[in-house]
Amino acid sequence: MTEQLAPGDLVVSPALAALLASADGAALQGRWGDRVVGTIGDEGLTGPEELRFYLGTDQLTVATATRIQSFGGAESLDESLDPTLLLLVLVGMVVLLLPVAIFVSTAVRFGSESRDRRLAALRLVGADVGMTRRIAAGETLAGAAGGLAVGTLLFLAIAQLAGYAVPASMSFYPEDLRPVPVLAALTVVLVPVTTVLVTLSALKQVLVEPLGVVRRSGERRRRFWWRLVFPVAGVALLTPLLGGLDGSLGSQVMVVAGLVLVLAGVALLLPWLVEATVHRLSGGSVAWELAVRRLQLDSGTAVRAVSGIAVSVAGLIAIQGLVGAIGTLSADSQADTSTFQAAVLDIEPDGRSAGTWTSALAGAEGVTAVGELTSTWAQTEPAGDDEMLVESGTCEVLAQEARLSACADGDVFVVLPEGASAPATGSTYLVGPEGSDDARWTLPASAEVVDPPDGGVNAMGGLPARILVTPGALAGIGLDPESVTAYVALDPAVPDALDHLRTAAAQVDPAAYASSIEQERIASVLGGVRQSLLVGTVALLVLIGASMLVNVVEQLRERRRLLAVLVAFGTRRRTLGGSVLFQVAIPVLLGLTLAVATGSGLALALQTAVDAPLTFDWVGVGVTSGAAALVVLLTTAAGLPLLWRLTRPGNLRNE
Repeated sequence: MTEQLAPGDLVVSPALAALLASADGAALQGRWGDRVVGTIGDEGLTGPEELRFYLGTDQLTVATATRIQSFGGAESLDESLDPTLLLLVLVGMVVLLLPVAIFVSTAVRFGSESRDRRLAALRLVGADVGMTRRIAAGETLAGAAGGLAVGTLLFLAIAQLAGYAVPASMSFYPEDLRPVPVLAALTVVLVPVTTVLVTLSALKQVLVEPLGVVRRSGERRRRFWWRLVFPVAGVALLTPLLGGLDGSLGSQVMVVAGLVLVLAGVALLLPWLVEATVHRLSGGSVAWELAVRRLQLDSGTAVRAVSGIAVSVAGLIAIQGLVGAIGTLSADSQADTSTFQAAVLDIEPDGRSAGTWTSALAGAEGVTAVGELTSTWAQTEPAGDDEMLVESGTCEVLAQEARLSACADGDVFVVLPEGASAPATGSTYLVGPEGSDDARWTLPASAEVVDPPDGGVNAMGGLPARILVTPGALAGIGLDPESVTAYVALDPAVPDALDHLRTAAAQVDPAAYASSIEQERIASVLGGVRQSLLVGTVALLVLIGASMLVNVVEQLRERRRLLAVLVAFGTRRRTLGGSVLFQVAIPVLLGLTLAVATGSGLALALQTAVDAPLTFDWVGVGVTSGAAALVVLLTTAAGLPLLWRLTRPGNLRNE
């Protein structure tokens, strides 16, 4: 915008302009006026689907508005999120990033056998052990650098389309999808360093000689005790969560470290579990025997690919359990919506007579009933420093503010939250306009002490006591309102009733706040989290599929001569295909079992941290683990055509 908006001038985003011009925007007509004088540019929006407007007005006051002096700027998580949502963000970050790190370390091991043969050839022409290791590190470093370059190009390509693939509430402009420079630099440094370290660690188990490669495998069984150190340490770090949430930086670090250690423990325990299981398996079909024997001889290759899957599934189950628990907790803490489903808050009702909101809102489409709650801060008489919040309304309205067993016109109630002190009966309060003859009202001895409502802001502890008064108890005294809340009953048969209500409220006072009585913020945040979780799950499943496909293809290529020999001796290709599927299915089944157990345990711990009821999301567990297993089996089946080609007689040749 190049100039200040005049009162009534409206500037809207392109998405809002399209909505107002469509039949779906009928409930918005007239809410802010019809004088649209411009369109908000891309620089003023978070994405092409954002619904935003700027309205010129001369009705704002210090009490109804907040002055801003700049736009943009970073917002701290501690300031914008409560501890429950902050925990959700931290868990989501760990769940989505840790499997990627495991897949990176696993991908480095692909093609290790062919690399070792190349290093043996280099030893034959005079290279020593140190030189071969440096050459292997150089090969890995070049591959990592190439992978970073390809990943950067893919990021730039996907960024152009990602904004149109996400839900409308998460839309963004492609040019705004920029990595944080510090994190991008860490990725550029850590990925090559990790790949080189993994390669050098793998070479310690291999003796590369000029005449061949000797693997230092022997009959040494994997030890169990040290693998427990990581998950036990992670559980120890997560133990303070059982006492409740704490938004401090130290607690955040402990949560992240604990989750990383527990999930990393899944990747460490799985190789031992697979080895211990396959050594106890025997009998079965030829395909089963081939698969089990292969895993008995070398289960490391198959397990490395499955480790990332197990960690992903465990993390997704944990975060799904947490999201479901927060949703249940939010639903249980909702205010009563059986009578009224929406409310309009007028924090500066000066100049508006009693009943203004009732008459203005009653005619809105979808509104079936309106009840007003008038609130004022009353001083004690004789004049003192103590103030008491006195609120007046019908019994139906007062039932939104407290748990009432019975109510009739003329009753008085004292709402006493936990920790608050009740006012003394017989106290006199100045409730009317100052200077009026009937401004004083006395709290009767018949006032009933009641509890706050089950849900909503008024259910929170630590608030002061309040007095609820029915109109008959005031005996004609008119309250001097400091705020008015209009409770509204909506017709469920009108889908846009809430939007019609907001339009009617804006026509009375643009600063009035009209909302659903349900906790919309928690619901909207959880909706965004579920959408993000869906996007992250799809991305992880794609990563799982790609990793497994590369792993299967690499294993088949390294064993092509052995497979061709088996076919030459009469083994059916169908048998070999079954053995390949069994080789993948056994580690996947064990990995998913371990993942379900770990993810469910983490979900229970996180549910305890947010004081939510302990529940198992069996549907979510089944869908997540089933989807992962299906992706693995489909990608394995996609590699079977290569098996048929590699088992041709021509692959018996050897140089």
